[in-house]
Amino acid sequence: MLDPHRTIDELKALRALTGDENGAQRVAFTDTWVAARAFLKERLDELPVTQHMDAAGNWWATLPGESERALLIGGHLDSVPNGGWLDGCLNVLAGLEVLRRVNEQYAGRPPVTLKLVDWADEEGARFGRSLYGSSAAGGHLNLDEMRALRDRDGVSLEDALNRVGITLADAPNARAELKDAAAYLELHIEQGPVLEGLDLPLGAVLGTVGVERHTITFHGQAAHSGSTPMNVRKDAFLAAGRLGEAIYDIAARHGGVCTVGSVKTLPGIVTSVVETCELTLDQRHLDVDKLAAMWQDAQDAATQFAQEAGCTVTFGYLWNIEPIPFHPMLIDAAEASILTVTPTAHRLPSGPLHDAAEVARAGVPTVMLFVQSLRGISHNKIEDTREDHIALSVQALDDLTTRTMDWMVKGI
Repeated sequence: MLDPHRTIDELKALRALTGDENGAQRVAFTDTWVAARAFLKERLDELPVTQHMDAAGNWWATLPGESERALLIGGHLDSVPNGGWLDGCLNVLAGLEVLRRVNEQYAGRPPVTLKLVDWADEEGARFGRSLYGSSAAGGHLNLDEMRALRDRDGVSLEDALNRVGITLADAPNARAELKDAAAYLELHIEQGPVLEGLDLPLGAVLGTVGVERHTITFHGQAAHSGSTPMNVRKDAFLAAGRLGEAIYDIAARHGGVCTVGSVKTLPGIVTSVVETCELTLDQRHLDVDKLAAMWQDAQDAATQFAQEAGCTVTFGYLWNIEPIPFHPMLIDAAEASILTVTPTAHRLPSGPLHDAAEVARAGVPTVMLFVQSLRGISHNKIEDTREDHIALSVQALDDLTTRTMDWMVKGI
């Protein structure tokens, strides 16, 4: 009843419809994204499901069951510009295939309700705010912040939503969609090199890491690059450069990751010592205490390097989210499902954020499956996964659906 190769064919068809020579172009709320939604709806129309768009723009397909308690399977059709052919849409189309199997097995009336959801604007590629739709459903959407968002052409998020029939002020009403949710499953490409390095097709995800994002600004003194001796300079870039190296030691010490993503210098001319140097720091860890320790270590190191360079330093807050562990029973079930299709399973955290994080944050038992990414590359037109691994991932998601439905029935 399950046909994983149909999923592969549909992924290729979606790529042909919504991509070009530079990659996927399904940026949220654009015409291409609307076309991707129509592609999904056309296939869902073949099933005895009800479909609707919620107040935030998420698309839902519901197969009613004997119980109103709902098992959610989710993903996102939107992509980054020039993105990969699998990021997000694999989740949705694999879930579609599972929905077909469940419908056929139970003659349209499974023991629990199944819902397939395409979350709106997971990527945040256009307006810089990731997880928009799932945040609305999870109850973590700040409307004032959303109203201030603009894309590179000056179009507001509010206007972009209006264009596709969504009213931003109503978005928090999407919270009602999780009322009967008893579990949430998501399949995703890994987007990293771990599984490929282990030569494993699949992994069970422990949770999404916590993130701390800050600015660190070193304040020195501008001076002529030719007439100022090295030993009397107050060079803000010197301090910043030393911190750029130190974050690798901090990450290694705590088992996390740290990234300086941007550096800005003033006055920014070749003939002047740097007076001001601002850098952005992104730190991630699955353990909340170690995440806090990494940020404290970064502040301590920055203070030390500023003093050594004759500078001062200030810190600015950008954004943070706590680590979100997934449900222990569902992690066990995910591992068991992997072992039905391949001899070895591996548990790993997710460095990128996913809609699953917002659903888990809302209190719904959640787990993710990862499938290997070739070269660990994503958000790139060369993003790829072996087709036999894609097939295994659909099979594993299907088995996990059965296990989760059984768990839900026993809990009713």
